[in-house]
Amino acid sequence: MSKVVIIGSGLGGLSCGYILQKNGYDVTILEQGVQIGGCLQCFTRKGAKFETGMHFIGSCAEGQTMNAVMRYLGLLDDIKLSQLDTTAYDKICLAGEQFHFANGSEAFIDKMASYFPKEKDNLAKYMSIVNQVASASRLKSLTSDIRDTHLETEYQMRSINSILDELFGDELLKSVLVGNIPLYSAERNKTPFSQHAFIMDFYNQSAFRIVGGSDAIAKSLARSIEVMGGQVMTRKKVIRIECDDTHAKGVITADENFYETDYVISTVHPNRMLEMLDTKLIRPAFRTRITSIPNTAACFGVYVKFKENVVPYMNSNYYGYVDNTPWGCEHYTSAEWPKGFLYMHMCHEDKPQWAKSGVILSYMNMEDVAQWTGTEIGRRGTDYEAFKASKAEVLMRQVEKHFPGFMDSVDCYFTSTPLTYIDYTGTEDGSMYGVSKDINLGVAGRVPYKTKIPNLLLAGQNVNSHGMMGVIVGTIVTCSELVPADVIYEQIKEANKQ
Repeated sequence: MSKVVIIGSGLGGLSCGYILQKNGYDVTILEQGVQIGGCLQCFTRKGAKFETGMHFIGSCAEGQTMNAVMRYLGLLDDIKLSQLDTTAYDKICLAGEQFHFANGSEAFIDKMASYFPKEKDNLAKYMSIVNQVASASRLKSLTSDIRDTHLETEYQMRSINSILDELFGDELLKSVLVGNIPLYSAERNKTPFSQHAFIMDFYNQSAFRIVGGSDAIAKSLARSIEVMGGQVMTRKKVIRIECDDTHAKGVITADENFYETDYVISTVHPNRMLEMLDTKLIRPAFRTRITSIPNTAACFGVYVKFKENVVPYMNSNYYGYVDNTPWGCEHYTSAEWPKGFLYMHMCHEDKPQWAKSGVILSYMNMEDVAQWTGTEIGRRGTDYEAFKASKAEVLMRQVEKHFPGFMDSVDCYFTSTPLTYIDYTGTEDGSMYGVSKDINLGVAGRVPYKTKIPNLLLAGQNVNSHGMMGVIVGTIVTCSELVPADVIYEQIKEANKQ
């Protein structure tokens, strides 16, 4: 039985581990932290539970893509899903007005046309393109026969705003359609339209919160891997990938243990992976290219525990903006911050009447907390705590403008900064989604899933894309080096036969 060591226990590591263990490999997953899950992690403070990364997922209704994949991964037996408002799963507030995203292409077009009646025909064209791009995915068709042709089309090579400029004349509508860009940290003239299309299609099909928190996904996958004979180990920080002249032999952890293996799959940020390698098999030019790829923006988070039975549960995601555009919120002065925010409630039970906790997220650049780089969690000093408290106050006051009475409903709150993301996920500069997609960089801006070390593969949010769908697509591509893609797709189909 061939051995596989996987570095990192986020969704990428756990889903790779599940597929490979299921297909006869002996899998060991090594996690540096005390808790598995990466961006699936949750934490509890004063009786309130909070998600740190994955707050809602899409395409999970019966017959839809993620539903099929989750059934294959054994997740539907272990987790409960609660559907967001089908008439307003996302609420975008721009220029003092609210605009609602409705599930389903027809409903979405009709809802947007109610705000912008002159643009209805163009909205139909827009949704047609979104569906066309998303449908080119192998995962959506569950077959390797269909190539991801969109990767070579104009929608991969052209920016989101350039396509929207061609389709629409109404500036406000163009802004509304990208109102949820905090989900993928898009940038004007850089982010490819294809990424926007995948996100739009993923959530437009259906949108759900995970009852009790996203860590249920990590726990389920880890449990299944262990039941099948694999291992998921915490407090095992990999510090070195040991190589000879031709391939990787194993990994060494901080506690000086050596794990011999036939294959290594790294799901950590590629910069962290390169720090583990000291081998001539990785050329300096490759190191330079990978480490120079820009990363998505970082963020500041306020995790709010509400007073009991005071705040009605909000079954939507709310995006509020100070100006009339979502673009450029990551570029700000201290006086301008925050230019926008994303506000959501945790779903602690199915169809709750009252919210127990919620999260507010807004872009924050690493420069804002650079003076505390290298300090340890809980030991960053009073200046850092004062900085966080002042930023939390400003951000909550911004939410108060959209939800009068919000401040009085808060029992207590907790905060995170880009340094928190670095501590818990090892991402570069605290970036939310790892490396960014930039049409101007072309192939040079992509992280490959194969390396010059033949038995070292990469997976996770930096390969292909982030989010549940993006990571799973990358997982299947990576695993197909060891298990034919046709076999994986056939197993997914088999798991979904009624």
